[in-house]
Amino acid sequence: MPHIAVLGAGITGVTTAYALSRRGFDVTVIDRNRYPAMETSFANGGQLSASNAEVWNHWSTVLKGIKWMLKSDAPLLMNPTPSWHKYSWMGEFVGGIGGYRTNTIETTRLAIAARQHMFEIADREKIEFDLEKRGILHVYYDKPSFDYAGKVNAMLTEGGLDRRSVSQEEIKAIEPALVGNFYGGFFTPSDSTGDIHKFTRGLAKACMKRGVNFLFDTEIQRVESGESTTVYWKPAENPGSSSNVLTADGVVVCAGVGSRKIAGMLGDRINVYPVKGYSITVHLDDERSQNGAPWVSLLDDRAKIVTSRLGNDRFRVAGTAEFNGINRDIRHDRIKPLVDWVRTLFPEASTSRVVPWAGLRPMMPNMMPRIKKGCRPNVFYNTGHGHLGWTLSAATAELVAELVQQTPTSSGRRTA
Repeated sequence: MPHIAVLGAGITGVTTAYALSRRGFDVTVIDRNRYPAMETSFANGGQLSASNAEVWNHWSTVLKGIKWMLKSDAPLLMNPTPSWHKYSWMGEFVGGIGGYRTNTIETTRLAIAARQHMFEIADREKIEFDLEKRGILHVYYDKPSFDYAGKVNAMLTEGGLDRRSVSQEEIKAIEPALVGNFYGGFFTPSDSTGDIHKFTRGLAKACMKRGVNFLFDTEIQRVESGESTTVYWKPAENPGSSSNVLTADGVVVCAGVGSRKIAGMLGDRINVYPVKGYSITVHLDDERSQNGAPWVSLLDDRAKIVTSRLGNDRFRVAGTAEFNGINRDIRHDRIKPLVDWVRTLFPEASTSRVVPWAGLRPMMPNMMPRIKKGCRPNVFYNTGHGHLGWTLSAATAELVAELVQQTPTSSGRRTA
């Protein structure tokens, strides 16, 4: 049976390993952390959101980015320190504005397909991950932003999404705990939320039962591909040791923000940039807080903040986009707006016990995930999902697994 190495044990890598295993491949997953889902898949906003499929390649995003550049608490923040990677990515981002409409519609379709795959996996493998199928509510404070959202909604519905506008009165009926004066909103009843960390850990266990091998605490030194694929690695806790070697018939790169470096080793250019996002997990330790936090997932368009309820006693709030390279520092001035937002819109929910987190979203300039063959034999990519990794991963895993299955290895072996 052909042996495939999957690089990365986040949501994308684990769903890919699962999809390959179900097609009969022998799979080894390699990750530098001790457990799966310890980086971007650890504490994201929790939304499985086809309704958030709008790509960012729009002149309004560029103008907002310039306006917010010097505001430390702005929803979008860019460190102006020169970096060829950052500014080349920005140039390609602007170049992708022409694909805004097409890519938004395509992302919507992919997200809807992913939803079905995700639910089927969870049912098949009996994975509990605080799933809530209560829909996602987008709220807007003024007519111009609401009208712009209407134009976006037309693209989402063209992509097959059931999404409708709602009045201020309907907003209150959908989520009674929400406090604020809103012009209107849009509601997507088919969207949902869940704990990405719980799901990925549960799916990794299911993969192990299927015979998938995981190499954790593993630092990849280099990757080579020819007649076969060779991964040179060292134990993360002992980088001074000699390299170990893993040989496989092929490799799928699912390494998040590390994908660019690995692609360079394999002769490819995957221009992923790390866009930092922050979240807080609000622990609802008393009945008043539990009743005062929302169950319906929200997206506040003005603040660029999303929420998800993770069981009875946890409330996740996430947002912001920070262009600052490979930097996982948790900054107080980026966390405080999230806490203040909760205090303003959900005053009955206590913020006395809040756990902050920061993660790096692997974003391509055109905001579309890269599912493709590499320039060398036996090399494949499933990476660059940006802020929609949780939403899209179950579908892109199927796409890349199908691509691997349809491609004979250099040794001529295949399972199709």
